[in-house]
Amino acid sequence: MSTGTGWLSDARWPGWLMAAGLLGVAWSLHALVPAIPMLTACVVLGALAGNLPLGAHTGRFRVAMGPGMAFSGKKFMRLGIVLLGLQLSLADVAGLGIIGVLLIIGVVAGAFGGTLLLAKALKMPGDQPVLLATGFSICGASAIGAMSEARGSQKDAPIPVALVTLCGTLAIAVLPAANLVLGLDPLDFGRWVGASVHDVGQVVATAQGAGAVALAAAVVVKLVRVLMLAPVTLLGTLSAPKGAHSGKRPPLVPLFVIGFILAIALRTTGILPEAVLEAGHVAQELLLGAALVGLGFAIDLQLLFRSAGRATTAALAAWGVVAGLGLGAVALFPN
Repeated sequence: MSTGTGWLSDARWPGWLMAAGLLGVAWSLHALVPAIPMLTACVVLGALAGNLPLGAHTGRFRVAMGPGMAFSGKKFMRLGIVLLGLQLSLADVAGLGIIGVLLIIGVVAGAFGGTLLLAKALKMPGDQPVLLATGFSICGASAIGAMSEARGSQKDAPIPVALVTLCGTLAIAVLPAANLVLGLDPLDFGRWVGASVHDVGQVVATAQGAGAVALAAAVVVKLVRVLMLAPVTLLGTLSAPKGAHSGKRPPLVPLFVIGFILAIALRTTGILPEAVLEAGHVAQELLLGAALVGLGFAIDLQLLFRSAGRATTAALAAWGVVAGLGLGAVALFPN
């Protein structure tokens, strides 16, 4: 006889509750110190929770939290990426002009190719080179989550997520300091930030100190990079190794990518009121935050430290490539 309480005994509840708690901590940290992007804090807190020194209890803790954390890292990531599309209107893209859009596409292509070559040259294992290239060229941890879903390589995602989070966090301090030497005006500095920094939250944190003009330019350029998530993920799906999806060929276009494209189209129509867009933004932040807690929980810090030499070298070199390409694009950008 059914008790009607089966959902209460779901093995995912402990992980869901921990993810929600850590998400709340990350939200609070960002509210207290706006320079700390919430999504970055989610990855860090998830990694710390997943590597608590609990001695003999470590195994039981990970078994208890694992199902909910894994669900968060996968399912919430897909929903968050769909809602991410509501941030982008094709009218914003049109405002950059064809040359501006082509320059940004060039930055994405160059960043992807350069990062991929560096990661492979430094012998990062498995699908990590592709995932790292996706994160650095498009939109950080969110893009890594999308690509790992499309290629069936979620097990390779945690270290690229940690590396892209590290470099994106460093950018918040390094790019404004570099501009003291470069002397870019607010418009060009914003474009550079949008073309070079990984996560959307990190872009905002990096550009906002230079004023409203820099912030607006950074967000528009960044969102054009986010738009590239759909075609790059499609290419990733087509090039996925056979057997990556348990012997099944994944859909040509993953369902969540179709949802992402439809969300962009819906935003472009202009029919959604501002209150709905704001609610969608909050929901997107919460879903991606919970997903990144889950991905962070899967990071093995000991493994990360053991491979720190190669992996960190690849990430820092790739960051330099992306920043250089972004700066070159700014120099060519029509005013």
